[in-house]
Amino acid sequence: MPIHGIDKLTLREVEQELSDGGCFVFYEYCISLVFVTLRRPTDIYFLRANDTGLLRGIPFVLISLLLGWWGLPWGVIYTPLTIFTNLSGGHDVTAEVWTLLQSSPANQS
Repeated sequence: MPIHGIDKLTLREVEQELSDGGCFVFYEYCISLVFVTLRRPTDIYFLRANDTGLLRGIPFVLISLLLGWWGLPWGVIYTPLTIFTNLSGGHDVTAEVWTLLQSSPANQS
């Protein structure tokens, strides 16, 4: 499970960032090929307390705007949903990711 933004952080540093207001999120994008529409999640991103999820979601908004509308009927349904999610800062999955990080064998001492 790739997590962008925690490469050089220890588990204690991540915990401190989370207590300061950081979070783990993922974004979505939508790609349509007339009768086939794909709504996919991105990798997980770690946002520090002073980071805004909106800026990281913009590339996925653009992908959905350009490639999402063309599928019938799901393209016109999924595209606004993915755009709204991304402009809202993404899906917050902090609790789930933090639980997995704590129980990871690499972090057991």
